[in-house]
Order: sequence, then C-alpha cells, then structure tokens
Amino acid sequence: MRVTGLAAALALWASTGLAESHLPTTTSHGISAFGELKYPVGFPHFDYVNPDAPKGGTMSFRGTLASSTFDSLNWFILEGEPAQGLWHIYDQLLVRAFDEPDAVYGLLAEKIEYPEDRSWVIYTLREEARFADGEPVLADDVAFTIETLKADGNPRWQILLKDVATAEVLSDREVKVTFAEDAQLRDLISTVGQLYILPKHYYETVEFDRSTLEPPLGSGPYVVSDADAGRNITYCRNEDYWAAELNVNVGAWNFDCMRYEYFTDTTAAFEALKAGVYLFHEEFFSAIWATGYDFPALDEGWVKRETISDDRSSGAQGFWLNLRKPKFQDRRVREAIGMMFNFEWSNETLFYGLYDRTDSFWENSPLQASGPLEGEELAVLEPFRDQLPETVFTEEAYTPPVSTTRKTDRRLVRQANTLLEDAGWIIGDDGLRRNAEGEVLSLEILDDGPAFERIALPFIENLKLLGIDASWELIDPAQYEQRQEDFDYDVVIGRFSLPLSPSVELNTLFASESADRPGTFNLSGLKDPVVDALIEEVIAAEDRETLTTRVKALDRVLRDRLIWVPNWYKGSHWIAYWDVFGFPDEKPPYDRGTDYWWFDEAKYDALVAAGALR
Repeated sequence: MRVTGLAAALALWASTGLAESHLPTTTSHGISAFGELKYPVGFPHFDYVNPDAPKGGTMSFRGTLASSTFDSLNWFILEGEPAQGLWHIYDQLLVRAFDEPDAVYGLLAEKIEYPEDRSWVIYTLREEARFADGEPVLADDVAFTIETLKADGNPRWQILLKDVATAEVLSDREVKVTFAEDAQLRDLISTVGQLYILPKHYYETVEFDRSTLEPPLGSGPYVVSDADAGRNITYCRNEDYWAAELNVNVGAWNFDCMRYEYFTDTTAAFEALKAGVYLFHEEFFSAIWATGYDFPALDEGWVKRETISDDRSSGAQGFWLNLRKPKFQDRRVREAIGMMFNFEWSNETLFYGLYDRTDSFWENSPLQASGPLEGEELAVLEPFRDQLPETVFTEEAYTPPVSTTRKTDRRLVRQANTLLEDAGWIIGDDGLRRNAEGEVLSLEILDDGPAFERIALPFIENLKLLGIDASWELIDPAQYEQRQEDFDYDVVIGRFSLPLSPSVELNTLFASESADRPGTFNLSGLKDPVVDALIEEVIAAEDRETLTTRVKALDRVLRDRLIWVPNWYKGSHWIAYWDVFGFPDEKPPYDRGTDYWWFDEAKYDALVAAGALR
C-alpha cells in the first residue's frame, strides 16, 4: 500500500524498524512515561500559547527566594551561588509540555529512537542547531555534557545521571545513550533529554569546574547581557537564535530581555515592586498578601493582583531535621519537636487564615496517601512489614496533631514531655533537657533571611517549654550555603515541588546515596532501606495507576519517618504585576505560565503617560 501526505509523516515519526540488535524500535518526535503523546508530529505549537504574541520589552522579576544573592554564572557545579535564570541561555534535547504530566518533545533533537524496553536511545540532532557563537550543536557536545556532569557536576546532576552507562557518538548528529543493565528505565530517556547541553569547544579553553562571573556560552534563546553580582542579572534575546520559529518555541520567549533583581529582604523587595523597580512579583507571604496591597498604584489599577490556579502538587515545605545528628535519630525526639509547631495558632494569628496544613510530600494531589492502609497500597508495603512500625499498617497515614489556637497547647506539651523522657532526655535542675551522657538537647533553626523569624520564634518558645535549648540563627547567604553543603545545621527551612510523575529525582531528595553528598536536596540526611526500595519501585512503575499506588506507599512511609515538621500550603499562585503585559487565554495547568506572556507597548506607554512608570 502506498502511504502519502500526513500518513507518511506519521509512519516516519512513529515507525518500527530494526536496530543493530535486530529488536523493534520506535522513532518519535517525543516521549511520555505512560501512554500516548497529546501532540502529533508536526504540531504547530502548544495549545496554551499565543502563536501571534508580539516580541519586545523587558520582563523583570524579583531574584530567587532561595538565596538573596549570587556570585557565579556556572549553574552546573557545587562551588558558588548561581544566578537565577541561567536556564534561559541553554537548550535541551527535549522540552516539557506543560499541559501533560510528563511528556517531552524535541528541541535540539529532531527525533529519538529507542527499543521497547527503553534500555538505550539515539538522539538525532537538528541540522540547524547552533550555539550563540554560531558553532553547530553536535553529538560530541551531548556526549561531553553527559560525561562532564557525571564526573564534575554538582552531585544533583551526578545522581540523576548515575544510570547512564555510555554516551556513544555515532555521527555528527547522532548520539546513542545506553543505560545500566540494572537501571529503572521508564524515565531515563526523558531525564537525559532534559539536560542543558554544554558546548565542548567552549570548555576546551574554559575551566568547567570553576565558579565564574564570565557569561557562559549556550544555544538557548537568551544570552547574559549584564550581571552585577548580588544585585541583578539581565538576559537579552539572542537575535540569531536558531530555534526561534520551532514549534516548541512558538509563543514563548516573547521578551527582548529578562531581568532578575536581588534584595536583601522581603520588605525591600516589596517596596521595589510598588515603585516599579521590577514588574512581576509572586507573593509568598500571607501577611503581605492580606495587608500590604493597599498602595496607590494598585488603587489606580496600574498594578494587578490575582490568584491563579496551580494544578501541581502543592509543595513539600517544612522545617527539615538533620538526622545525621545523633540527637535526632530517635523518632520520639522528632515527634516531640513536631508537636511544638502550632500551625492552627500561626494560621489564625500570622497567616490571616489563608493556608491549610501540609501533611503529605505530595500535598493536594492524587499521589497523597490518606486513610488506613489497604488494597494495592497494602500489597506494596507488605514485603516490608518487619522493617516498618506496626502503626503504619494499623493506623491512618500520619498527620500532624491539631493544636489549639492558643500559642501553646498544654496538652501537646505534656505528650511531648513524655516522649522525650521515654527517649532518655530528662530535665535537669537548670531546666535544660539532657541525656545519660549529660549532653543538652539543643536545636538551632538556621536561615539566611528574616522572613521566617516571626514564624520560627513562637515555635522556639514552645520548644523551650520542653527544656530544649532552642534558638534561631540568622547568617549571611554565603555562610548558609556553606553550612548546608557541610551538613552543619540542626534544622533548615526548605520547600520542594514534587512532580506528578516522580522518577529519578527522588534519589536526590530521599535516597541513602544522597544523604552524605553535598549539594543534593536530601536535607534530612535520610538513610532508609525501605525508602530506597520504594523509590526503585516508583521509578519502575509501568502505568499511572501503579505509579500512584507506589507513590502513596512511599508518601506514607516518609511521613511516618518524621524527617520534617511540615508547614502549610494554598494550592494557588498569588501574583502581582504592573499592567504592561498580555497573556494567552489558557494557562498551562502544570506551570505558572509567565514564559508565554508578552510586553504590551500600548499599556506601557499609557502608564508612562500617567506618571506611573518611567
């Protein structure tokens, strides 16, 4: 039968052929962990963009809340604090579609070929792909990126790539990546595909493993235009960007420049927003959201204030306990500490009732464990019965105790006191709690900014009622970064947004292999063979139903381990922005969507004429 037109294209892009191993292979324009792709070969653009969005203007943000400074433009190594937004200068082989939970489509790679078991993949690069200096992006660059990140990259990259066995250059435009024999293969093609590709020729004369403020070379839509360490960084359009018209980029990267402004504290940042120093702001503080938005620019309608939906997991935010410290090894100690954070009082007194309590690592999502253990979830955990407390099987998934709306819940203080005494920590004549060796039970909450102080101090007051020598330590960002890398802390505050299709990134958060590796996100230093085994089962899930069951089981076990004191969530974005933007009618469900906004010159000119902006 003769195949023509669209049918021929589909046959090309989803074909079955014979590879060197004589096994059937699939050739495709994208890949998903489960099921079919939403977008067919040759799709014009993603549904959530405006393909006719104008180009121009500047988008400006507040610099990351994770750090109030930066001193490096090398995003890939442990040394230094990298600037926000560096991903704008790099391209990936495959990029996410934000209206599908886990699908990726070709950017640098025009196609991928892989066998049914996904044990290897061949990425074929687009012939037109170029770095910003005009040099072609070649298979050599992909192999170099993989090998370099595995050897010298931040441990987070090393863990993500640990199951890559080889990266073999087949031709200028083809690279074959083979995965380890014992690897869980479901997501590895996507994981490698979403690496930011580095230029091999550039690093022949530049040291990869050194922190630097020299703008690096990439192949992405922007280049570093200006960087003032600790103050701001600006990225401007690469006018010769090779993929500007590619379907996965249509309607994206609409701003001529993007600037990130850094501030020493939240108050300074908010005042800068009100003055128009930067144009877009996501609010993370309920007190400001509830009481701070009464300034003239908002009253005049020059600044817009909105709540937009967020269909992702609501984020795992909390006080993370460093289990590397012997004093936190006893679960009873961790449970007692957790009882002293009074969310109900905090929500009423500090948060204006705007939050709900977090209890799950996949809060507000279908992956959250709830209720008693039964059915398929029970079957997942049954093989680990002798390694888990019986309460995991007999009680509902752990949730933090509900406190009274008084700052101190005396009932919980009494319960916590009993737990600590049972764990061998006794209050002495000086009111401090000590173990049999005479060591004082101390707890220091470490942070590099004052925003959480009003929340942490009441928590500390309650901890002191238990005889715990608790304190709040505010240090500069450089010290904070170093102490995290050295695991030199008792408690740190952190938030992670865990994906709806969890995979190998779980190893950097919860696996034993990441517990003692600086630069990973295993803040608690968790080393647990049951958790390790469950992570492997999650990564190996072959369908979404199985994945959901296994993640719920993992969530249940992690919550039982009490590695954190969970905070709160809201399941939405609070945003404020100067009214100089246009945006598509549809927001992508799994992204904030600001990468698809554009600058509206007429709106901007009107605000300038009104004296609102300069």
